[in-house]
Parts: sequence; structure tokens; C-alpha cells
Amino acid sequence: MTNTHDFFFSPEGGTTPAELASAMAPQAEPGHFDELRGQALPRDASNAINSIAARAKLTRAWAQFFENLGLDGFTDLNHRTTSVQRQIRDNGVTYNVYADADGPQRPWSLDLFPLILTPAEWVQIEAGVLQRMQLLNRVLADVYGPQDLLQTGLLPPALVHGHPGYLQGMHGVLPVGGHHLHIAAFDLARGPDGQWAVVTQRTQAPSGLGYLLENRLAISRLFPEAFRELKVQRLAAAYKVLIDGMNAASPARRTGGESRIVLLTPGPYNETYFEHAYLARYLGLSLVEGSDLLVRDDKLYLKTLQGLEPVHGILKRLDDEFLDPLELRSDSTLG
Repeated sequence: MTNTHDFFFSPEGGTTPAELASAMAPQAEPGHFDELRGQALPRDASNAINSIAARAKLTRAWAQFFENLGLDGFTDLNHRTTSVQRQIRDNGVTYNVYADADGPQRPWSLDLFPLILTPAEWVQIEAGVLQRMQLLNRVLADVYGPQDLLQTGLLPPALVHGHPGYLQGMHGVLPVGGHHLHIAAFDLARGPDGQWAVVTQRTQAPSGLGYLLENRLAISRLFPEAFRELKVQRLAAAYKVLIDGMNAASPARRTGGESRIVLLTPGPYNETYFEHAYLARYLGLSLVEGSDLLVRDDKLYLKTLQGLEPVHGILKRLDDEFLDPLELRSDSTLG
């Protein structure tokens, strides 16, 4: 249900918000999954699609969402759409495009209605994503370690060593805590049968942690009753686990000192720079560029007005090859 422009209704006696939403919402195209009604429409359903949609009710979660919206809320959707666009503009939420380097920053695009996942759906997604994270971490540990996968032919050696993302200089280096992969991003899509699948994944400098927070805050302000009654899972705990994990791996903690963790950004011309600044502020980290840091005697320091301050951890938001101009890309000054 995305079209919120200039509609009017005259509810009859007994009409509920869920029934009204079901009547107003356009049905999914044949061969696509209908999120609001929780059903898959066969590709050959074009002749009967209207009758199928007319018989189908909203899912329990979506029905509860619109019940909390109330009948009066339908007349306010245009205003809410304008409100969320104003929030995005006022908060400076942008996504820059490298191809438009000389053009204006693009406002972040955000739909008015959230995507609702039931606990059962999330359990399935969580299990699949965690399984893939464990697999990717073990693959990284092997290709930068014993390389058993290459020796047994499970991974073609040419595929690994010839890949531009493989850093030969990091072979044999053991990461702190033994984990190569701490954060990953996955693009998911629901198939016509309603099952979720991973479309793409990103493990180097995954975007989304900051935009996710901004999206949640913006939409929850517009539908506070629905978020409260649906008992939407909060996000803050996940970010606390991230920072706690970085603090636990900090060498300063082993000596009883305070850790200094920074967020390393390529700079304001990066397409997701808004998120870098937003995330650093939310997590309480210093937002730094490569020129703000200095390596001396194999230790990392932050340049400040009071002098050099030791840095114990980096949450990096640039790709690996740009980190070190001495060992990796000599034409880069980002690292």
C-alpha cells in the first residue's frame, strides 16, 4: 500500500480500518508475493486476481497495524508522507552518488509504511543469516590461513588469488579475537512463494547501520501506537553488543585502561557520509579521516589539539584496499 495521494472514503456501518485498508490497497502483480495479505499469487492468476484479492484478508500483523491507525488515520496519510519527507530533509539524511559528484546531494528515500516481519519470520531469517556469517568467517579464516579449501579444490586457487579483493599481504595475519568478520550486510528478497532469500552480501564496509536507525526513528514517530501495540523489537541492544565487543578486544581493557574507538570515514564525498557521521554520534565514537591518524612505533594515534592520543580500535567505513598506502594502494590517501 504505497499510493497515498488524494483518496476519499465514506465508511459504511461496521467497516473496520483493516477492512478498509484491504479494500483500498492494490493487490500484488501475478507471480509476486502479496505482503499485506500474506499470500502468493500464481503467474496465471491475471484473470482472477481481483477476485482473489477481494476474498483475501490482511495478515494479522497488518490488520493490527491499521486498527491502531484507525479510520481517521486514512485521511492523514498525505500529511504523514509530507512529514516523513520533511524529517529526512531537516535531518540532512542524504545518499550521494559518485556519478553525480557535481550535483546536489540526494535526499534519502523512505517509504511511509514499514515492512512488518512476524517473530516466526525473523527467527527463520536470523538463523539463515547467522549460518551464512559463520560460513563466511570460516572461509576468510582459511583463505588467509591454512588454505585447505584451495588445496582440496573446494575453492579454485585462481579464483582467490586472482580476486582484486584478496589482500596477499594479510595472509597469515591472525585477527584480534580470532574473528575475521564482525559486520556484514545482506540484501534479502521474498520470492513468489513467500520464502526469503539472500540476493547480495557485503563484508568489507557494509552500509546500513546508520540509515536503519534513522528509518526506525522517523517511522516510529508517525505510527507510535502501532509500534507500541505490535511490540516492535528495539535496535539499541544490537549496537551495544557491537561496541561492547570492540571494547572487549581492546588492548587497553587488558591493562585496565579506557578504550578509544574511532570511526574511520573516507570523507564527506563518500556516498554514505551522512551515515558515518550519524553512526559516530550515536555510538559516541570520534569520526576521523586518514589524515587524523598517525602510526608511530607500530601503535596508532589520533592527532588532537592536546597532542597524540592512543587509538585502540577502528570501525572502518572504507574498503580494505584503501586502508594502507604503503602496503596496498599507493595512490590512496584515505587510509
